[in-house]
Amino acid sequence: MPRKKTFSFKNLVHKNFRRLEQFIFLLKSLLTPRQFIYLSCVLVGISSALAVIILKTFAHWVFKSSQKLDDILHLPFSNSTLPIIGIIITVIIIKKVLDGSIEKGTSQIMYAVAKKRGIMPRKQMFAQIITSSFTVGMGGSAGLESPITITGAAFGSNYAQNYRLSYKDRTLLLACGVAAGIGAAFNAPIAGVLFAIEVVLAEISITAFIPIMISAATGALISTIVLNDTILFSFKKVQFFDFHNLPYYILLGVLSGFVSINYARTFRKIEHFFARLRFNYINKALFGAGILGILIFFFPSLFGEGYESIKLLADNQSGKLVQNTVFERFQDSSWILLIFVSLTMLIKVYATSLTLGAGGNGGNFAPSLFVGSYLGFSVATFFNLIGFTKLPVGNFTLVGMAGILSGLFHAPLTAIFLIAEITGGYNLMVPLMIVSSVSFAISKRFEPYSFDIKNLADKGEVFTDNRDTNILNSIDVSKLIQTDFKAISLSNSLEELVQKIQESDEHIFPVLDEKNKLLGLIHLDEIRPIVFSQFKVKYTAVEEIMQQPKEIIFYDETLETIMDKFDASECKVLPVLKNGIFLGFMYKQLILEKYRHRLKSMIIE
Repeated sequence: MPRKKTFSFKNLVHKNFRRLEQFIFLLKSLLTPRQFIYLSCVLVGISSALAVIILKTFAHWVFKSSQKLDDILHLPFSNSTLPIIGIIITVIIIKKVLDGSIEKGTSQIMYAVAKKRGIMPRKQMFAQIITSSFTVGMGGSAGLESPITITGAAFGSNYAQNYRLSYKDRTLLLACGVAAGIGAAFNAPIAGVLFAIEVVLAEISITAFIPIMISAATGALISTIVLNDTILFSFKKVQFFDFHNLPYYILLGVLSGFVSINYARTFRKIEHFFARLRFNYINKALFGAGILGILIFFFPSLFGEGYESIKLLADNQSGKLVQNTVFERFQDSSWILLIFVSLTMLIKVYATSLTLGAGGNGGNFAPSLFVGSYLGFSVATFFNLIGFTKLPVGNFTLVGMAGILSGLFHAPLTAIFLIAEITGGYNLMVPLMIVSSVSFAISKRFEPYSFDIKNLADKGEVFTDNRDTNILNSIDVSKLIQTDFKAISLSNSLEELVQKIQESDEHIFPVLDEKNKLLGLIHLDEIRPIVFSQFKVKYTAVEEIMQQPKEIIFYDETLETIMDKFDASECKVLPVLKNGIFLGFMYKQLILEKYRHRLKSMIIE
């Protein structure tokens, strides 16, 4: 009797996906490469927007469910307990489902561009959505934007890999995914484009703007259609810019710069502290999340992303921040509220670093907006309370967000246009430009790299704003080491060296001991008078003609440092050591050839 076929939803989805994939392959064969890129950036934009919708909706649902549960059960300290549960769920998912690791922060995108030729793991297309939803949705003090950008980048990268596109096109679609993610998350397509260019791409031509703009616009459009205003972060009440307040905006820019520096350095210290902890993953989660729960008990607005509290500050309703808290009796005291808001601003970095250090997943994009809004509110409120002037609290709250975002991520254009777009107009363009540029200049002076990529930049593993450095750092150093050499020892005679010279085209020979440690070098050009004299060959020892290298290349050095050594020594060839062991030689000419080849392939057109 024939076996009866059973319906499988999974098989149906897989079958339809394969049909779609075959159809796109067909279009690729029919369209020109440029036309296919335009089609691809739309598809990547749609995919990224759908990921944002799923992430935002699920996180919003988790958040609302947690609040409803609290309203029903009236459990004590629930706001402090929920983040602990969310972080524990996150670390269990990472450990049991995601092979024990997950990349956090936008630095992973830059690392993929710089070192992995734009290739991102397939699991990043879903891992960020699941883990960050539980972390942030249940009150972890972090943001969803970083997971959103990583998810978008993963969609772009894996799409390009699946349809066998080049490195340039793969990197371009990766940036399209990032732009679409930011555009969808804030309904801010211009900010999405600028974020992709300022943060992700180091080299770009004008023609690359078009695909990125298409993706960002696609993402923003779909997000606007599907998501409602309660999920999207937006403002409608903004006063006009008064040029008399210019000195206070400059002051806000200066403070934003120094607060950004403090945030970055504090975050890194706590991050390193958790990295050194020898706890298992559950105990580390309990330790970090437990401290976070205590902070949230005293400063409730640290719960979750904090966008609702930003809206309260922009409407000058700071008293609502302390309702149902131990500080509720002070909600009518303006000075106590100012101190409370200022302390919350300074403590936010501890809450975020505890969330991520304990094992939760999220980013620092939303926390930067949180800190900026609280700083702007504090500055305006302080001057208003002392009666020195009358500043628009809402405007300063919004502009402050741009100041911290610019100073922390070194992305002033993104900061300017993001706030301009989410406020629904450009009335604040002048103060946004002033605060963002001043904050960026101060932060850049003391912190050359964005805090999110500083550790990688110090190792030469991500792109910077220096083109030569970018290209050199994108080249794999290990593949430049020439290991085909003829080594000799001190015990060898010069007759044996002459024999090796006759058998080889090499002009430099390493002198090694029995443990392959470098003792010196012998240069053929400098011993020719000896080689052509039988008497000298017979009575000259290897040690007499051996020379110490002018410079030594170490295996873990960056190519930028290596090129500096070539220039300083004026040598064409230098030895390479690893843990004192001789590995081979590196030729300056080979590096320059790789540089020229990579230069042609890296500029995105």
